[in-house]
Amino acid sequence: MKFTALLASVATSLVLTSGAYATTIGIAMPTQSSSRWISDGRSMVALFEAAGYDTDLQYAEDDIPNQLAQIENMITRGVDVLVIAAIDGTTLSNALENAAASGIHVIAYDRLIRDSGHVDYYATFDNFQVGVLQATSLVEGLNERFGDGPYNVELFGGSPDDNNAYFFYNGAMSVLQPLIDAGTITVASGQQGMETVGTLRWDGAVAQSRMDNILSAYYTENQVHGVLSPYDGLSIGILSSLRGVGYGSGDLPMPIVSGQDAEIPSVKSIIAGEQYSTVFKDTRELARVTVGMVEALINGTEPEINDTSTYDNGVLVVPSYLLSPVSVDASNWEGVLLGSGYYTAEQLN
Repeated sequence: MKFTALLASVATSLVLTSGAYATTIGIAMPTQSSSRWISDGRSMVALFEAAGYDTDLQYAEDDIPNQLAQIENMITRGVDVLVIAAIDGTTLSNALENAAASGIHVIAYDRLIRDSGHVDYYATFDNFQVGVLQATSLVEGLNERFGDGPYNVELFGGSPDDNNAYFFYNGAMSVLQPLIDAGTITVASGQQGMETVGTLRWDGAVAQSRMDNILSAYYTENQVHGVLSPYDGLSIGILSSLRGVGYGSGDLPMPIVSGQDAEIPSVKSIIAGEQYSTVFKDTRELARVTVGMVEALINGTEPEINDTSTYDNGVLVVPSYLLSPVSVDASNWEGVLLGSGYYTAEQLN
């Protein structure tokens, strides 16, 4: 009897002194079809487990009901904190009400969760600045490759159900719209605004098809000089469309095409002289910030934040930590991506 009591006492002591080991973090990621989300998930699991937490990492493969089911299952299993990169940031209100009722904290990861008062914090990059960097690089490339202009440029946006897509687009247009108004840039298709240029689910095949249609309808005689692309997966599809009608060969230079996420195919494309640039977002740093937020919540302290005004989700302004994105092109990819250890030279060969 005394031995049993001693075991119970030791077990209780272990739980009290090593509480982190009994804490589980639910991580809901959108898809494994993009290498950046694989990197995000891997980085968070490594950091959380190094800090002594259990993790439950789930990918929903861009299926909204699947992600909802995964999150509900995590709530039922009793995770202590949810880290959610939402497929559709407007569909989680009921699930988050259930999380709140169970005392589960919620951190929105890189994609803002909208229409819910149960989002504790938001960890992301400066998404407006991402768009600024994309458009600035686009304009620099246009000048470098085609002189002073005027330029024919087409616009692509991200997925309309991703709040970030609007920040990317608005950031880019803060640079491009004055040039459009001045006549330095012409959008021959006339297609502007996220309701027109958005690309559902960030689907590269959809972007490629739309670029095909634009080229056949508006560029049989004109030359396209640049394409604003908000994401590398779209950029690869756009570049394929351009190559299909002869760009990048003979006397038809490849247009300037932007991107985001520094995915390996796009970095290789930059090295090869096709895609002009991308925006690097170090997911290791985003994971580090997120783990810090979780630890603060679990320990009852205030997480580090640096923005309390930008991200209104329709119910509340979500306190956020914004990391700085970095523009990458042929001039600096080696120093930024290899120098930081994000990639090895072998990965980019």
